Amino acid sequence: MTTASQMSAPTTGLLHEPDWFKRAVFYEVLVRGFADSDGDGTGDLRGLQDKLDYLQWLGIDCLWLPPFYTSPLRDGGYDVSDFCGVLPEFGTIDDFKAFLDAAHDRGIRVIIDFVVNNTSDQHPWLQASRSDPDGGYGDFYVWNDDDRRFPEARIIFVDTEPSNWTFDPIRKQYYWHRFFSHQPDLNFDSPGVQQAILAALRFWLDLGIDGFRLDAVPYLYIRDGTNGENLPETHEFLKRVRKEVDRDYPDRVLLCEANQWPEDVVAYFGDPSVGGDECHMAFHFPVMPRIFMAVRRESRYPISKIMERTPQIPENCQWGIFLRNHDELTLEMVTDDERDYMWAEYAKDPRMKANIGIRRRLAPLLENDINQIELFTALLLSLPGSPVLYYGDEIGMGDNIWLGDRDGVRTPMQWTPDRNAGFSTCDPGRLYLPVNMDSIYGYQVTNVESQTRNTSSLLHWTRRMVHLRKANPAFGMGTFTDLGGSNPSVLGFVRSFGDDIVLCVNNLSRFPQAAELDLRPWEGAQPIELLGGAHFPTIGELPYLLTLAGHGFYWLRIPRVQQPTGVPEAQGEA
Repeated sequence: MTTASQMSAPTTGLLHEPDWFKRAVFYEVLVRGFADSDGDGTGDLRGLQDKLDYLQWLGIDCLWLPPFYTSPLRDGGYDVSDFCGVLPEFGTIDDFKAFLDAAHDRGIRVIIDFVVNNTSDQHPWLQASRSDPDGGYGDFYVWNDDDRRFPEARIIFVDTEPSNWTFDPIRKQYYWHRFFSHQPDLNFDSPGVQQAILAALRFWLDLGIDGFRLDAVPYLYIRDGTNGENLPETHEFLKRVRKEVDRDYPDRVLLCEANQWPEDVVAYFGDPSVGGDECHMAFHFPVMPRIFMAVRRESRYPISKIMERTPQIPENCQWGIFLRNHDELTLEMVTDDERDYMWAEYAKDPRMKANIGIRRRLAPLLENDINQIELFTALLLSLPGSPVLYYGDEIGMGDNIWLGDRDGVRTPMQWTPDRNAGFSTCDPGRLYLPVNMDSIYGYQVTNVESQTRNTSSLLHWTRRMVHLRKANPAFGMGTFTDLGGSNPSVLGFVRSFGDDIVLCVNNLSRFPQAAELDLRPWEGAQPIELLGGAHFPTIGELPYLLTLAGHGFYWLRIPRVQQPTGVPEAQGEA
């Protein structure tokens, strides 16, 4: 018997690869912000489809689309009012199907955000729940007669929400929410909620998408006497979702968004004895701020220590790592002192702060220093996990701290130096957000067209690095070995997968540095620099000396040393 999922499974341009996500380079793109096909000032699915050739040229393997569902847009679409509908200004379900087919034709997969934890207060489920407490949707949300229950649960949006409870004047009870007050949490103790969410997931899987980024999964359940995070019931529900996905939708991936410490996040991969039975991927949130911290302190230890603290994960699972995304640069997974340090270094203007984080893009965070941008990108592409690029960072787009909430990092993609940055043909006043007109980051200076023509641009450099990563399976599949070394400003590590061995050496200091690394396991090999193919001195018994320019880095392939025929391998001194 052929199921709907088998009929609609993505086939065109895609091979059967259960572990495709391990080697993939992801690209987060806001439908609203990428390209406007109909001149209404808002990006849409047809516009995104028109730009797929650019993304294929860049080397992207998988697109991640934040919510494009029907929504009142009080939280950038994360306040969903219909899980199975497309916001009309973005297009229709048919537009989405056409876009998905076009992406698959180019060998590009697509995952979409799914907001598991909550809905908009405009969702029909909430309207029914508040007006008819005894009806079929009466238990779809968490209701209480007062706002004193669950006092141990932290308030996440501390700068906007005084409580996790909001009074509803119609039902005359309080509803529970972990985020904005207009986003009530679903009650996963209700069988109806579980069935409704699974049905919505299946709707999109049947259309042929390649997976989901599951938003805010640690908060699905709440229990008295707990902080309402990472509860056993949450893991049980995820196991149920994974079982159905693996059974009916092969090659699809579940990416977990859990902003937690690595020892807590690793539980979201599931039971390691069966290779993982919850999410295939999870974001490694603590790595990101520590890259910024390490470079500003010119010390490898923030990165080395968090990597040392990171547990092993099941073999068929993978971390997702990123530098920036559509949210603020979150500082939840750092100490109070580290947070104050990051704010002092990277958010000197109060407008740059948001919640417990920094609402800035990569290039402005690094003061448009091309050497730092390249170093950060090299770390993103070489540390363990699948990298996620944020749209526009490949050309060094800037932000606009004068816009509200997190809109400063969600401005239109800058394609050309022409009207509206080539994003839209509309009157500039109709744009969903103004294009960046800064003298440094403005679209007249920073755009795809000019950087495409300039082969020494950041765009061309990023493309070369992406393709280098894709050519070396060690980056996506290999082990990670921190080499330590004599210089605390230099982070050296080896990624190894079979015969593919890559030595990555990164100078976190703005000044030139020398480092001695213990490479004796590869004695006799002659490293080859990946970008230019230059041969470096042969590795010997002594510490291997490398010198690096300020914020410089090397990717060096270490070939396997072949023993001459008939000559036994050296056994060392007797």
